[in-house]
Amino acid sequence: MRVTASSLHPTTSGPGGPRVYGHYIDGAFTDPSLDRVQRRAPGTGLVVAEYSRGTAQDTERAITCARRAFDHGPWPQWSGIERARVLLALADLVRQNKERLARLEAEEVGKPLRLAVGDVDGSVGLIEYAASLAMSMHGDVHTNLGSDFTAFVAREPAGVIGMITPWNFPLLLLAQKLPFALGAGCTAVVKPSELTASSTLEIARLAQEAGVPDGVINVVTGRGSVVGQHIAESVQVDVVSFTGSTEVGRRIVTASQSNLKRLSLELGGKAANIVLPDADLEDALDGVMFGVYFNNGECCVSGARLLIAEQVADEFLDELIARTARLRVGQPLEENTDIGALIHEDHLATVLEYIESADADGAAVRTGGSRLTSEPFAAGTFLAPTVLDQVAPTARVFREEIFGPVLSVTRFRDLDEAIALANSVDYGLANSVWTKDIDKALTASRALRSGTVWVNTTIDGAPQLPGGGVKMSGYGREMGQVGFDEFTEVKTVQIRTGRRTPFFGA
Repeated sequence: MRVTASSLHPTTSGPGGPRVYGHYIDGAFTDPSLDRVQRRAPGTGLVVAEYSRGTAQDTERAITCARRAFDHGPWPQWSGIERARVLLALADLVRQNKERLARLEAEEVGKPLRLAVGDVDGSVGLIEYAASLAMSMHGDVHTNLGSDFTAFVAREPAGVIGMITPWNFPLLLLAQKLPFALGAGCTAVVKPSELTASSTLEIARLAQEAGVPDGVINVVTGRGSVVGQHIAESVQVDVVSFTGSTEVGRRIVTASQSNLKRLSLELGGKAANIVLPDADLEDALDGVMFGVYFNNGECCVSGARLLIAEQVADEFLDELIARTARLRVGQPLEENTDIGALIHEDHLATVLEYIESADADGAAVRTGGSRLTSEPFAAGTFLAPTVLDQVAPTARVFREEIFGPVLSVTRFRDLDEAIALANSVDYGLANSVWTKDIDKALTASRALRSGTVWVNTTIDGAPQLPGGGVKMSGYGREMGQVGFDEFTEVKTVQIRTGRRTPFFGA
């Protein structure tokens, strides 16, 4: 039985029961399968959603529908303005459904509700900006190649896009990909995380309501080892856009060799916040705390390393630790929560293991460092925000991505040492510099090997500004004109006029 998107307010197992979803393929929701993935809210441990466990056959059907919609459907043939109108309608619908989408995000991810509201607002802005790029998409004409030689360089949609998105920002990171691909005229098969798929399925419903034709957006839920692997291997998929761990990114590179498809990979990170002595230390304190504790620290650009000048380190740290201890850990759906619950038990155990390794490497736990088990935390996966001092550059917590509310602190003597420390890890996604000296700001921003450098701010941005990494943080860019261009192909058309001069002679 086909369940139309407009009728979806997902099936539940009864009053107050979990949301139960099928896949979204070719403009309709399938019946939920008997084999489903259960999602327990990390704040309460209660089952809040069940997603159909996608098979290779489900994925192939979705890819085939996306291929047909691209090769024979109207969407790629519509004008940029026509596609933009649909995207703007989608942005309005997302705005109208902000409260519900934010609650889904907070409940499933474990992030504080006020951050989830910000994710929805940010997603609206990304969709609207993608609409503007759809309207302005164009090529170039060359008329100075000679009197008989004219050429144009066309920019065309790249085809079927496979999108594999992570659990930490399911809506926002989808919005960094999907509207840009749609604006370019592409079709899509989306594999959201099996832990946090509700908002992606709801966006598919809203997109149909906005006027996206059937088959243009398809969503298959389930395990990455099945659904994601099939997307990466499929010869019918032209581009894969992936956000996730470096380990999985490597597997996608291998799987994509079947048709040498183009990849855009945003992988792990180990960002540093560099605080120089001339910084506005009050601003830096707030920025460092925001950088590491934003989204529970489950953020690829999390400022997990504090590199602090020796001259100001002790006083700065004393105040940082005092403020960290005052942060409110609480249930994600409570509006005054600063830090919510980590994504699941296994991840919490991994973060705690990193903290234990820091102690073995000679670091000192200055605050936090333990799981919260008393009420109201007993049923959830809560960790006290943590500061680790005296972290050596050789320590695991300095070099490896922890993905939790854990800050490692390392002191430096001068700017050259700070830059060397920041660049000494395998990752290169983002870094921040706090200074009021423009020479030092520019010197650092040029020397830091990362796709983004923030100066006197952190985890900041706008839809117009591209993001992405270097080194083990991946390649390709999202957002901005460059992110839009990731979903296009360039075609050169060359035209000679008049009679051809014989090459071989007559």
